[in-house]
Parts: sequence; C-alpha cells; structure tokens
Amino acid sequence: MKKLYYISFCFLFLTTVSFAEVSKKERKALIDLYESTNGNHWVKKWDLKTPVSQWQGITVENDKVVEVNLFHNNLMGSIPSQIGDLQNLRVLNLAFNSLTGELPKEIVHLSNLKILKLEMNRLNGELPEEIGSLIHLQELSAFNNFFTGEIPETVGNLTELKVLNLSSNEFQGDIPSSLGALSQLETLGLFENRLEGAIPRDMGKLSKLKELVLANNRLIGDIPNEFADLASLEVFQIQNNNFSSFKALEFLETKEYLVFDYDKDDRKLEFKDVNFSKTRMADTKFEDIEE
Repeated sequence: MKKLYYISFCFLFLTTVSFAEVSKKERKALIDLYESTNGNHWVKKWDLKTPVSQWQGITVENDKVVEVNLFHNNLMGSIPSQIGDLQNLRVLNLAFNSLTGELPKEIVHLSNLKILKLEMNRLNGELPEEIGSLIHLQELSAFNNFFTGEIPETVGNLTELKVLNLSSNEFQGDIPSSLGALSQLETLGLFENRLEGAIPRDMGKLSKLKELVLANNRLIGDIPNEFADLASLEVFQIQNNNFSSFKALEFLETKEYLVFDYDKDDRKLEFKDVNFSKTRMADTKFEDIEE
C-alpha cells in the first residue's frame, strides 16, 4: 500500500512539475493567443495537454517563455491584450499570417523584446506612441499591413534597432526626425505609404545604413546634402515622390550600389565616374525570409 501511495505521489509530483515549467500567467497568455487566433485551424496546432515547452514555436528558458515564433501558421483573428503578460519575451514572430485588428497597446509591456515581426498580415490602426519604450528592439518589421496614422516620434528611442521596415502600409505625415538617432540602423524601409514633407537631414547621421527605401510616397523638397555621409549605403530607392532637386545625389560619383533608383532627370545631375557595374535598377521591396 505504501509503495502504491509512493508511486502515485511521484506521478502527481512529476506531472505538477512538468506543467509548472512556466507561470500560470504566461501559460494563460499563450492559451489566449491560441484561442484568439483560431488555433484549431493553425497549420501546426498546440496540444494544450502537454507542457508549454513542447508547443510548436515556443521556446522556454529557465521556466520563462522567451520566444513565440508562429511564422506562416494560418493565424486568424486578433492579437489579444494578454500578449503583454509574456514579459520575458525576446522574440515575437507572427509574420505571414492573416491577423486582423489593432496592435494591442499592451505590446509595450514586453520590455525584453529584441525581435518584433508582424509583416504580411492585415493589422490596422496606429502604432502605439509608447512603442519607444521597447528600448532593446533590434528589429521591427511590420510591412504589408494596413497601419495608419503617423510614425511615432518615439521610434527614435529604439537606439538598438538594426532593422525598421514599415513599408506598404498607410502611414502618413512627416518622417520623424528622431530616426536620425538610430545609430545602429542598417535597414530602413518606408516604401509605399503616404508620407509627406521633406526628408529629415538628421537621417544623414545613419552611418551604418545599408538599405534605404523611401519610394512611392509623397515626399517633397531637396535630397539632403547630409546623405553624402551615408558611407555604408548599398540599396537606395527614392523614386515616385515629388522631390524638387536631386543635386545632392552627385556624391554617388565614387560609390558602388546594388540597387539605385530615383526619378531620373539627367539634366539635374552630373554624375562623373559612377560605377554601376554592380548596380541593379529595380523596384524592390523588402521580403521576409524564414531561415
């Protein structure tokens, strides 16, 4: 009898431990995400009877959920506000699904987040002004959605950002001058929005920038002379805007580009020794590639 009791106790203990690998709060937040995004129709479903660490796309470290990667998994519906309870998250990848609704403001509670990928969904509404509090973000990708409003000035607080891609949305207003503070930025995609006004001269401070895509907006004015300081630039696309002068682009005379597109008017430019041997003239937009 004692042996049977001992075995039952051990089974109960091990079962309790296996399900206690993450907090009840985090587990509930994941279940809310599952139910809110039609989990029964996911390509790779979760068995909610198993430990969280066995759920597809979930990474658990030290009993904490640190990654949710549900890329291309047929998620439908909205992102629940409880997503903000996953406060240990470093990676949240919900790209290439059919998510709708607004991005919950509670997303800004994810203070440890480094990667936020929302591209190729149907999300709408505005980016929360408080998104600038996610100071550890290294990548923010939200292209091909229906986001509206202005790009928050607080994005300039995300000084660890390497990738910022907000292309193919409905953002309007000026490009925030605060983007000039993103000293680590390597990719900036604002293609195909309703942005207007002049390009901020502070963007000339982005010395590590490799890809700059501002095409298909309503930008005006001159190309800033400060762009001459963008020494790392490889992809440069500004076509289909309403610029009044391209004079500053003469700094290209000694550079090599993979892609270089502008509203070409040879009467306004006097390129001398531009090396186009590696240059591809193309209408390019960033794509997400699952590794």
